[in-house]
Amino acid sequence: MNNDQRRIEILNTLNVSYAPISATTLAETFGVTRQIIVADIALLRASGQPIRAEHKGYIIDKPDVSLIKRVVTRHGKEQVQDELYAIVDNGGKVIDVIVEHSVYDKITASLNLSSRYDVDQFVDKINKTGANPLSILTEGLHTHTISLKDEASYERILKSLSDLNILIEGE
Repeated sequence: MNNDQRRIEILNTLNVSYAPISATTLAETFGVTRQIIVADIALLRASGQPIRAEHKGYIIDKPDVSLIKRVVTRHGKEQVQDELYAIVDNGGKVIDVIVEHSVYDKITASLNLSSRYDVDQFVDKINKTGANPLSILTEGLHTHTISLKDEASYERILKSLSDLNILIEGE
């Protein structure tokens, strides 16, 4: 695992935790020293990640989310970044991606993208590995579960996705 991958995994770990996690615990989890974790956290915070240090460790405050919605879109690999930017720039967090496969039924992958930094890291990983997004299995058709603070954010997301000509339907 390289430095960027480790930082993404640190973010994912903190995003799903509701309790602080110590640098020592993170170091053991990722097989590095405590000092490397401290440096990683400093870099993540400098990039705008809302990581807070407490006496028991690091934590990301969970936003007060009142809405969970889904959007169905269709696009090619070249529009992945535009689609995800349209969601995070308008107040949404992309929780997952879902494709309905004719053989395997529903396939879901966790994304947890809430900023341009997260989106850039995700797209960078796709590009560096040469992997295809799950939507390649369904000719670009897929669903995202998104969390939002309010209905106005959802309306902005729908408009942005519609302006990109990729929105199939919103829930």
